[in-house]
Amino acid sequence: MLYLIGILAVSLIAWRLYGVLASGKVPPTLWGFQIINGIILGGVYALIALGYTLVYGILLMINFAHGEVMMTGAYVGYFVLSGLTALGIIDSLPLLGIFLVFAAGMGASLALGVTVERVAYRPLRRAPRLVPLISAIGASIFLQNAALRIFGPKIRVYVKPPLLKGGWNILGTQLFVTRTGVLSVILSIVLMIALYLLVRRTTLGRAMRAVAEDKDTAALMGIDVDQVIVRTFAIGSLLAGAAGVMLGFHNSQVNATMGFIPGIKAFTAAVLGGIGNVPGAMFGGLVLGLAESLGPTVLNIPSQYKDVIAFALLVLVLVFRPTGLLGEVLSGKRA
Repeated sequence: MLYLIGILAVSLIAWRLYGVLASGKVPPTLWGFQIINGIILGGVYALIALGYTLVYGILLMINFAHGEVMMTGAYVGYFVLSGLTALGIIDSLPLLGIFLVFAAGMGASLALGVTVERVAYRPLRRAPRLVPLISAIGASIFLQNAALRIFGPKIRVYVKPPLLKGGWNILGTQLFVTRTGVLSVILSIVLMIALYLLVRRTTLGRAMRAVAEDKDTAALMGIDVDQVIVRTFAIGSLLAGAAGVMLGFHNSQVNATMGFIPGIKAFTAAVLGGIGNVPGAMFGGLVLGLAESLGPTVLNIPSQYKDVIAFALLVLVLVFRPTGLLGEVLSGKRA
């Protein structure tokens, strides 16, 4: 029965896509524009999803405060950008200024992520799995409201430095690519490759994989489990901070609730690719970004339904392939 529903869903999508293509109402440049936007958005989702998948791989819990960690990085990046702009550093030394903005946002997210792990999660490490989940939801709500009290409800606007203003027309066509979009894609790819190499090729990466496999056995072999978990939260938070600053530069707006929806969508991307699977999180983020960008046009529905498409995709994956497209990475003992 489930497979019949899946076949009907795929057939409906194919039929709607054929109707859109046959009508000729969507110009090729619009398809190209949406694909580019999907890739940019997918890169951001992938960076946030990596934090979810790293923590889940080691602790088997979902850090629902991860979106707020990203939001904090975006806010700190905004204030540092405003200060550097007032001092004239952004105009005179743009590369240094942009680097400092990213460094500040990522550093703030790292500090907050480690603090949340120490305060909200570590005391509950031996508790039933539902308890840390409730704590994570509580931490998310607390951080949202704390940001509202500290920063206020006012929307903050990133002022793009001259180096990131404008963009390019691809091959002389009307297909426009923004500089912030190019920066987001390049930085996302670099950070994802760096994380993959860290997990697969370094001592810390081997320790992370050992703790994910069996914490007690890893401790008997001399691995400091608490330190590995803290460093895992730190790495995931760094990536979330980078994603927050990228969203600030690309979308220009920052507010106290900006982390909730991207955080949930990044969780969707992690599940889509395979929770606990680092390449899966990258792939899931890209697929989700493209689905959200192209979906309304393919289905010939208003763009306001893009969130419905994202979460419908989550439901379909959970129903038809709960382990994700690339499969979960779980030890035999857990399974």
